[in-house]
Amino acid sequence: MTPFARAQRRLKAHPLALDAAIAAGVLLCMLAGSFVDPHGERGVSWSVRTPDPLSLLLITLGAAALVFRRSAPMTVLALTGTCSVAESVTGDPRAPVAMSAVIALYTVASTTDRLTTWRVGLLTMTVLTGAAMLAGPLPWYAQENLAIFAWTGIGATAGDAVRSRRAVVRAIRERAERAERTREEEARRRVAEERLRIARDLHDVVAHHIALVNVQAGVAAHVMDKRPDQAKEALAHVREASRSALNELRATVGLLRQSGDPEAPTEPAPGLDRLDELAGTFRNAGIQVEVARADHGTQLPAAVGLAAYRVIQEALTNVQKHAGPDAKAEVSVVRVGPNVEVTVLDDGAGDAPVSRDGGGHGLLGMRERVTALRGTLSTGPRYGGGYRVHAILPVKTRSSAPEDSA
Repeated sequence: MTPFARAQRRLKAHPLALDAAIAAGVLLCMLAGSFVDPHGERGVSWSVRTPDPLSLLLITLGAAALVFRRSAPMTVLALTGTCSVAESVTGDPRAPVAMSAVIALYTVASTTDRLTTWRVGLLTMTVLTGAAMLAGPLPWYAQENLAIFAWTGIGATAGDAVRSRRAVVRAIRERAERAERTREEEARRRVAEERLRIARDLHDVVAHHIALVNVQAGVAAHVMDKRPDQAKEALAHVREASRSALNELRATVGLLRQSGDPEAPTEPAPGLDRLDELAGTFRNAGIQVEVARADHGTQLPAAVGLAAYRVIQEALTNVQKHAGPDAKAEVSVVRVGPNVEVTVLDDGAGDAPVSRDGGGHGLLGMRERVTALRGTLSTGPRYGGGYRVHAILPVKTRSSAPEDSA
């Protein structure tokens, strides 16, 4: 930072000291002007003169008032204007007391609105110029009188220009701060959405695989002594479900790794192409699952395919938890116009309760997934027993539409 910039910052931090310095500078200028006489017998000839004591007093009062120009601009303008009028009427030769009034008018214009500037500026210009022309010792058309008119107009115009510039700079700064706040809020919103998405994935993976492990472990424990072959088969299913759970957890947690961490897994997210494999895991758990597809080989965007897969996974997991050991489930995937409809039905066999809107996050996670893609989800008991989950997902999302149309 340059010495001038440091001095400017220091003065801005102490406005009263800055106004005192400005007042001292104006005082020196007015004193210099009061001791110089530009008029001579043969035209302009600079010479030294002795000002009147009253002029020196008015100069001192006008300059001293400028120290308080920020705290009381209207009062300072009235005081300096009074000194200027008194000097215009009594001074012969005149002293440049009007300089203090011009500075005070500039301050008023730079700190008030434009309408006030017009009113106060016209009033000050009229009073000072009229007093100098009508009551002064010089002819009304003297250059000194016209100079008062010009300098008061310049002071008001310059102050209004500075005020407008400050308003523009303030508006730009406010827009920049608002944009920064908006960016921060958007970043926080995206982080919250990503955390919620990862939480949904973790819930779906854990709920599905742990439920299967629990069922197969129970089967193995039940038949361990009498049917060891069936127990070995159940334990094999436990091992397979555990391996699948670990792989999916590794893929999901890999999203949270930093750039310097070991390379994250690159396995694609599951979609409807793995529906038969998903249904097979539930069949191994003892649930009769039938799959019917009429989507005509539709290639779904990754987000839509993942959402459909997770909806079916969570719905079948609920069937395994709540519908009983002898439950039957039907899964259908149908392409209807611009949407793909996913339906999971079960017959609700067994003694387990039908209601599935308890304290878990399964149905909430399904609804959030579908809603995020601008789809709809309906869930509820079926007439005659059982449960129904129906999701309608758009084939083209907002992010995939431009690519498909290209």
